[in-house]
Amino acid sequence: MRQRRYPSDMTDDEWALIEPLLPPPACDTAWGGRPEKHPRREIVDAIRYVVDTGCKWRALPADFPPWRTVWGFMARWAAAGVIGQIRDALAQRIRRDMGRGPRAVATIIDSQSVKAASTVGKDSRGYDAGKKINGRKRHIVVDTKGLPLMVMVTPADLHDSAAAKEVLFRLRLTHPEITLVWADSAYAGKLVIWAKRHLNLTIKTVSRPKNTSGWVLLPRRWVVERSLAWMMNARRHARDYERLIQHSETLITWAAITLMTRRLARA
Repeated sequence: MRQRRYPSDMTDDEWALIEPLLPPPACDTAWGGRPEKHPRREIVDAIRYVVDTGCKWRALPADFPPWRTVWGFMARWAAAGVIGQIRDALAQRIRRDMGRGPRAVATIIDSQSVKAASTVGKDSRGYDAGKKINGRKRHIVVDTKGLPLMVMVTPADLHDSAAAKEVLFRLRLTHPEITLVWADSAYAGKLVIWAKRHLNLTIKTVSRPKNTSGWVLLPRRWVVERSLAWMMNARRHARDYERLIQHSETLITWAAITLMTRRLARA
């Protein structure tokens, strides 16, 4: 068993939260498969190490399983929707511990533009003229306590209102109980009518007060901005390095999962 030596390594309590949410090994299923060579806990620790430190996959320390094995598990779990299921299960548990219903009905949406590394192709990046950033844009939906419900990554030149149609459509499919979405003025206009007509979602905008300068604490919106700041503590997300957009979304979700498991383990 590998010695636990990195800050990103899970505690026993964190692993107890994650282990039952992972899919069973292929060898334990009806269709069968080879037994897994490396313990699942070491695989998850390796993924968390990459997210926390921002290192290259090929630069994983030698005491972890081979990087190709770790990357393969990350990609397969992402393709199967496992990571989103883990995120939602942990969020529901936190909400119950807070005395709330397991599923949120009110949410907040926002976006964040980040620079893209040279590993990101031209087909999945763009230039955000407002932020003067050449890269990608992360669209995130959280509940009123900041727990993430949806992450979508697009080229940075896609306007928030255009990307929001896809984000809200996915949100409606995976969280049909949601009825209200708080947003900034970029989501105002025709999007409000479209969301109400086609998705039965109410979008309420929170605008910046007139004649103000500098940073202003805005009701509702500060919650999603705090969540983005929390996830940016994971160095992998200071810039977008992933060739595939879905892998970028997955690693952002892993950062959120790490935050939630730590919170539950401390409770």
